[in-house]
Amino acid sequence: MKHYLDAAERAARAAGELLRQNFHQPLRVNAALAHDIKLEIDVQSQELITRLLLEEFHEHALYGEEGIVGDQLSEHQWVVDPLDGTVNYFYGIPHFCVSIALRLRGEIIVGVIYDPIREEMWTGQKGESPKLNGHQFHVSDRADLAESVISVGLAKTGETIDANLPLLREMIHRVRKCRVLGSAALDMAYVACGRFDAYIEQGISLWDIAAGWLLIETAGGTVDLRPREDMKDKYRIVASNGLIDLKL
Repeated sequence: MKHYLDAAERAARAAGELLRQNFHQPLRVNAALAHDIKLEIDVQSQELITRLLLEEFHEHALYGEEGIVGDQLSEHQWVVDPLDGTVNYFYGIPHFCVSIALRLRGEIIVGVIYDPIREEMWTGQKGESPKLNGHQFHVSDRADLAESVISVGLAKTGETIDANLPLLREMIHRVRKCRVLGSAALDMAYVACGRFDAYIEQGISLWDIAAGWLLIETAGGTVDLRPREDMKDKYRIVASNGLIDLKL
């Protein structure tokens, strides 16, 4: 799997450099929704990742936020969020990332998350300890919920926001701090390396959390991912260090 991981890391760094070069520059908005923004740079980032990965692995498919490429029944499928934290990016908030994972027959075997502003690269492959900028990491060892810092995602639609607000209100009273930072992939990476103790979201897409899922599990944490029957291709997720009892 090492050649897959290396390829994912190269693609994430290339896309991250593209994002860094265009940060704070005039941006073309493809769509402006009530709780989300779609930028041309999202598309450009995914096109770059697609070219770098599929030129090297011709038989693979790619499933990304900005579209799909190749035969989605292929045994190898790259799952890509080319810019997770688009609203942050648009507003000049330096908290966003590139997320790339590889699934083999539906199982995630490689995952990378790259923050180009902080130059932090989380990398992981199935069966091995994950690394942050080359150094192994582990989930936090906090077991007391009252001492925990957790992230509660508010998603992009009125429906999912309404589902998450009661959870946010409940958790605010039970944990040390709640955070809503605007990038699900970075939230997952932060759980994996112990900065956060949990991440909870009621309506998330696979490309947002695929790489982080692998990172958390290989770092010793747990991920409970369940499809939403009422929302196509959306999931409920509870990701944690596996020690705190969220009582959900």
